[in-house]
Amino acid sequence: MANLADLKALPQGDVPDLASDIRDFLVDKVSRSGGHLGPNLGVVELTIALHRVFDSPQDTIVFDTGHISYVHKILTGRRDFDRLRQEGGLAGYPSRAESPHDVLENTHASAGLSWAAGIAAGRALRGEGERFTVVVVGDGALTGGMSWEALNNIAEAGTGRLVVVVNDNGRSYAPTIGGLAHHLSGLRTAPRYEKVLTWGKRQLRSRGGRFGRFLYAGLHGLKRGVKDVVAPQAMFEDLGMKYLGPVDGHDEPAVERALSQAKAFGGPVLVHVITEKGRGYVHAEDHGLDRFHSVGRIHPETGLPLEPSRFGWSSVFADEVVRLGRTNPRVVAITAAMLEPVGLVPFAAEFPDRVFDVGIAEQHAAALAAGLAFTGLHPVVAVYASFLNRAFDQILMDCALHRAGVTFVLDRAGITGADGPSHNGQWDMALFRLVPGLRLAAPRDGAILRELLGEAVAVEDAPTVVRYPKGPLPRDIPAARRVAGVDILARTGAAPTVLLVGFGAEAATALAAADLLRAHGVAATVADPRWVYPVSEELTRLAAAHELVVTVEDGMVAGGAGEALARAIGSRGLTLVNCGLPKSFLAHASRPAIAERAGLTPAAVAAKALALTPAPLPRATR
Repeated sequence: MANLADLKALPQGDVPDLASDIRDFLVDKVSRSGGHLGPNLGVVELTIALHRVFDSPQDTIVFDTGHISYVHKILTGRRDFDRLRQEGGLAGYPSRAESPHDVLENTHASAGLSWAAGIAAGRALRGEGERFTVVVVGDGALTGGMSWEALNNIAEAGTGRLVVVVNDNGRSYAPTIGGLAHHLSGLRTAPRYEKVLTWGKRQLRSRGGRFGRFLYAGLHGLKRGVKDVVAPQAMFEDLGMKYLGPVDGHDEPAVERALSQAKAFGGPVLVHVITEKGRGYVHAEDHGLDRFHSVGRIHPETGLPLEPSRFGWSSVFADEVVRLGRTNPRVVAITAAMLEPVGLVPFAAEFPDRVFDVGIAEQHAAALAAGLAFTGLHPVVAVYASFLNRAFDQILMDCALHRAGVTFVLDRAGITGADGPSHNGQWDMALFRLVPGLRLAAPRDGAILRELLGEAVAVEDAPTVVRYPKGPLPRDIPAARRVAGVDILARTGAAPTVLLVGFGAEAATALAAADLLRAHGVAATVADPRWVYPVSEELTRLAAAHELVVTVEDGMVAGGAGEALARAIGSRGLTLVNCGLPKSFLAHASRPAIAERAGLTPAAVAAKALALTPAPLPRATR
């Protein structure tokens, strides 16, 4: 397929072969690089139909979320998947830098409908109303409140030629839950009312003569009523949107017909398309929970992973939260449609009545937690660090203002790498520093994660946060001694002048930097405060005993943990330098590559310290 014109000209009979070739291509390439395999296998025919009916980029296609854009990339000329999600290669999500066919780069679910409504309304105001705006939104994304804010407004906002395609596979990461899920499940069975009408048309019109045709006309006039009884889709039409479907999302001609009908209507239309996540790849189809939503490198013939487990930190949390649940019946768990990725499956298996999966609704999760805490329970809200950004107001005004004992566990904090700018968890330490009374902990290893989670759950008069990075666990780093909650990890001389403060997983970076300083005759103390906020008085006293303080964090330097320490120290005649991430969006690359560019390597940290050390000290020994 050379271009989109060729795709449009492709005979209908050849489309199934194209779909099969795309699925083979996806399995081959994504198994080598890792990525969102299952979701893209499920939207092959849908994406083909979109590009056969609409004229991208003149017609705008918005993906919510962008992890289903692989097929779109292939059809719009981006077929070099050899470096997918690697530095210099294709992004795992839409990217404006790659193609004019890509629009929405934010990959936090439920924003797409608002974007599409804005684009359509803006075009109408600019006199460009002949172009179409199409948004593909998953049923999982419809569990987010922002989607419903947009749906409530679309018909009233002068949005013109807007087509909403609901990609309904019954799943987000895992099976979609909640009232909306049950509603869509009812709609999925709706074809039976069409069968009734088809039977009536065939029997009454062909055999009943004039009277039969009259009866059929009456039956057809009751179509809306029949739909309301058999498939309660009136909700969408009550919102001012024409509803089409449900349509078999793997019957490409049927999807084309539905999209063409939507195109002809001219106003806001919702097309309900039923797809199957992981379609065409037996190992995904047989993987019952998430159907290979996101995979690392796998063996394409077996579906088995070729890399060690990516869930080292998450597995420690999974084990420890179950232990806490056994010893403390007040502990309950909340997840935002990510039961497996964050490690709550074991807790849900043992305590099914103590788990709340709210769908992709982090704001609701935080406010729900405040309500649960009011009743005397202690909620543990497990979510990816980047996704909790959207619940800042609820953490501030619902949890902190009401001194609610809620623990937020942030997976994928810091640099995540391959998933790109919207998934890096670099914002939390800067954001939550602003919240009065909030306590934030950053464990350096699995053993400390267990300790800090227990300490966090014991806090009943303020929200607590425990954050840890993506990836395998590091080796445990024992403390040489603990003073007032601050762990002293090493001293490389009798009278060290440099204090290296490693927050969380960056404690290992600080230790390695201390070894490099020792090789240059500079003695250092390495400390891990364990609790980042509030800043420990012991840590400020320790800093005052040194001439230079170097902090290392995997969050933003601007407004982050290092700056909080600098403010706490004040003017005490010492020098402080912060090493961390810049205030910028980090393009997809490996975690080591991003860390190196940000100066978060032992060599870079040691170089900063050496540049600021007044004079080399006598060579020190441990």
